[in-house]
Amino acid sequence: MKSSAIDEPRAPGQAPVKTRRFSVSLVWIVPIVAVLVGISLVVHNILQEGPTIVLTFKTGSGLTANKTEVKYRNVVIGQVTDVELTDDQKSVNATVKLSKQAETFTREDSQFWVVRPRIGAGGVSGIDTLLSGDYIGADIGQSNARAKHFKGLENPPPITYGEPGKRFMLHAPDLGSLDIGSPVYYRKIPVGQVVTYALDPEGKGVNIEVFIHAPNDAFVTENTRFWNASGIDVNVGANGFAVKTESLSTLLVGGIAFRAPEYSPNDTVAAEDKNYDLFADQQTALAPPNGKAQYLSLRFDQALRGLKVDAPVEFLGMEIGRVVAINLDFDAKKRSFPLNVGIVIYPQRLGMAYGKMITAFKHDPNDEAAGIRLMGTFIENGLRAQARSGNLLTGQLYIALDFFPKAEKVAFDPTARPVVIPTVPGSLEQLQEKLEAMVDKLNKLPVDRIASNLDSNLNELRKGLTQFNAKTLPGVQNTLADVSKTLQSANSTLAEDSPQREKLTETLDELGRMSRSLRELSDYLGRHPESLIRGRPDNAAPLDLKGPPRN
Repeated sequence: MKSSAIDEPRAPGQAPVKTRRFSVSLVWIVPIVAVLVGISLVVHNILQEGPTIVLTFKTGSGLTANKTEVKYRNVVIGQVTDVELTDDQKSVNATVKLSKQAETFTREDSQFWVVRPRIGAGGVSGIDTLLSGDYIGADIGQSNARAKHFKGLENPPPITYGEPGKRFMLHAPDLGSLDIGSPVYYRKIPVGQVVTYALDPEGKGVNIEVFIHAPNDAFVTENTRFWNASGIDVNVGANGFAVKTESLSTLLVGGIAFRAPEYSPNDTVAAEDKNYDLFADQQTALAPPNGKAQYLSLRFDQALRGLKVDAPVEFLGMEIGRVVAINLDFDAKKRSFPLNVGIVIYPQRLGMAYGKMITAFKHDPNDEAAGIRLMGTFIENGLRAQARSGNLLTGQLYIALDFFPKAEKVAFDPTARPVVIPTVPGSLEQLQEKLEAMVDKLNKLPVDRIASNLDSNLNELRKGLTQFNAKTLPGVQNTLADVSKTLQSANSTLAEDSPQREKLTETLDELGRMSRSLRELSDYLGRHPESLIRGRPDNAAPLDLKGPPRN
């Protein structure tokens, strides 16, 4: 930088003033430009830098600082910069530096998990990590709120947020062999899978969430039924064994199938997150709807060996419920042990009869008191419960609700809960009582005295027959012989064409037939003396009492 003095005109007596001029050297331009470029790069890097988040996992397996990448749809969106234990030393914090374009992954419902080789219900996954190494998988959330700390998943989610389809909630008594990733079938074609499961708030069942991929989610309608397709269904019938299963994978990891009944008029596509019941098998799922359950109590005074829980309850031959409890009781007055049986019935299973009954009685299904009064009316008309044999080979019993018009009248208590249905003895017990009564009557008969009298009568009969054969019959035969001789003599004295001779010939023939009949009767009584008491049997050969026909 240089300075110069310029002489300027000045007034007389004024001291001279000196000025300086500054100039920049070209040598300094390059450093200044470099500084400006560096500053711009720093600012650009700051502006392009993505957010930093912290992921918490149970272990640090597969996590390496400055090496493990974060991927979404197989595209790198970040990298792990640090791995360290948490303060309580029960888990691991992985610090992840995300790229600018992955800023949306800071939504608080975003999900992160470690991708490694796995074998699960959905199959084998993460095989590519055998060569490239483990990495962190990510799925963008839908929430508008942001977060910097996330809890990593121990298993990859079966369905990501971007997958088209619908989620539905199933309710079941237990999980069975199902697991996350278990397939969901429609007409034996896999169309979805189990997403998650958990106990219901009361702990009395399991809530199972399933996801059905589009466009197959349109086959889930308001009337769709879901059932557990795990394992094998084996039926034994007249045609042999029938084995049913959805696929080989359901034998190993379980599965769910769904379908609407064949006759489903005015059925519409179901909305997402609709709740369904998960049935145990296809037959139960596609049966008519159960409707509102009604619990009843039965009391039997006889033993019910062969009656089990879940045994069917039938009304006029139609299954409308099942046995839910069997308990032995003690009656202090009778000093007996009656059996209390609890059943549940579903009146709606009666179908058309149920609808007509509601119309005829103007009955409201939601009015419990009206339903109990209607049940009391049926009991007054002979409605009773009876244990019947369902299988003579296995001895299994079932409960039959039927009308017995001749049953004894019983008092009905409408305040009892559950409602008590009177019972009648089972068919086998009734048959046993009749047989016992018959045996008692036979035991009371004087069999010995009757046999003794019969024996004495037969002896007297034999004596009479002996006397008849020895004395009476020979005398009769002699008499008949004498009469025959007399008639023959008379016949010889009469003229051949006289009417008396013709009458006499007929008389001789009758006497001959009578003689032969007497001999045959004597022979038959000798062989069958009991016929004098019991009579001649219907299938016995006819006796020829008239002799051979006359020529």
